[in-house]
Amino acid sequence: MQKDRQEDILSLLGARDGASVGELSKLLGVSEVTIRSDLSGLAQAGLVRRTRGGARPLGLSERPLEETSKQHAAVKRRIGAAAAARVRDGQTIFLDVGSTTTEIARHLSPSLRGVTVVTSGLNIALELERLPGLHIVVTGGSLRRLQHSLVAPYALELLSRIRADTLFLGCNGLDARHGVTNANFDEAEVKAKMAEYAREVVVVADPSKIGQVARAHILPAARVAALMTGRQANPEQLQALSALIPDILTV
Repeated sequence: MQKDRQEDILSLLGARDGASVGELSKLLGVSEVTIRSDLSGLAQAGLVRRTRGGARPLGLSERPLEETSKQHAAVKRRIGAAAAARVRDGQTIFLDVGSTTTEIARHLSPSLRGVTVVTSGLNIALELERLPGLHIVVTGGSLRRLQHSLVAPYALELLSRIRADTLFLGCNGLDARHGVTNANFDEAEVKAKMAEYAREVVVVADPSKIGQVARAHILPAARVAALMTGRQANPEQLQALSALIPDILTV
């Protein structure tokens, strides 16, 4: 309950670039004492900055998929095409939610046969309906409207029963020290579970994500088998990541 409420607080703060204790109390239907306690916890975690009578967000905030899809669209298409080319007949893949992973779905070859795609993204499942050679599995769970994604508890139960060849993983940040991170805690939990049951993890991230750190940790950079990003990515950040990730492709 507290975790859900704190995520709601972070979403509200991100949307408004800050809010007062009184505003948050009315919007969430809880006491100001409860809001102050939550804000203290979020401030200690480095996720918000307390202001006079309220708080402002720190770090990366989450935005709707329709909005993020328009940003770095060309490089996301190139990443999607390059990632899709890695998929072979007979494989089982986890396809994560997000705008870049959606481009992977759009670029998968119609000639693929015997491929099973397991995804927590409703929009991705709809994109894949056109491909007759694919078996599509949707994880189930509770709907997150911003990303059209499904999260715990049922998603985790299904994922624990599947072993995938590859996870194509999206993120809000990739940093050599902090690893792969995400803006939403519930989605990060699903992403981490996918990584646990995949033989290899391929991170697909536009250049703006390289060197960034979001609030929810997914896995260390050393657990990533390959990174696919754009040529505009910060070269110093890529150099640091190259010591941990054996295969880095810029497109």
